[in-house]
Amino acid sequence: MLRYVRPGGSAHIATTWREIRFFASRPNPSEASEEDIKAARHFLSKLDADTIRNNATCDITFSRSSGPGGQNVNKVSSKATLRIPLPSLLRLLPTLLHPHILSSRYHAAKSSDVVIQADDSRKQNENVNNCFKRLHELIVEAGKAAVPGETSAATTKRVEGLVKAEKAHRRREKEFQSKKKGARRGGGDER
Repeated sequence: MLRYVRPGGSAHIATTWREIRFFASRPNPSEASEEDIKAARHFLSKLDADTIRNNATCDITFSRSSGPGGQNVNKVSSKATLRIPLPSLLRLLPTLLHPHILSSRYHAAKSSDVVIQADDSRKQNENVNNCFKRLHELIVEAGKAAVPGETSAATTKRVEGLVKAEKAHRRREKEFQSKKKGARRGGGDER
């Protein structure tokens, strides 16, 4: 779609047209190599909340939270903000998950960081744990969206049988139509 853009305001007479996109495209899992999918499955099976905490370079800051709570909210900095530079996080993750992390609501495009905040609890430590828990949930959700599930042998066998039955049915239909047309021509099976 083209959008009309007037550079510099209404004083300029010259106008330009710029192409814009209204959707985000993500790689299709069928385009990924089998090795990438296996690596992503292995990573997700070993992933827990402490994996990223121990391996990523992150910055945790505390600030005053908002909302009800009286003196605790006004005087104590209990809100935790977890900031992880994107290169530090992406080097730990399989490449199959990268587009989903980049399109998540936690990605701060200007600073190229992943920023997660928590002010659920009155305690700083619990809010830090909640930040890492949300990061873990983000990675797991990205894995569910990006990595296709494994197909069992029984399902594969059942699908192969269905495909074979469909081909046989289609072949019978074609033969039936062929005989019907042959009968109309008068040549039929009587020769």
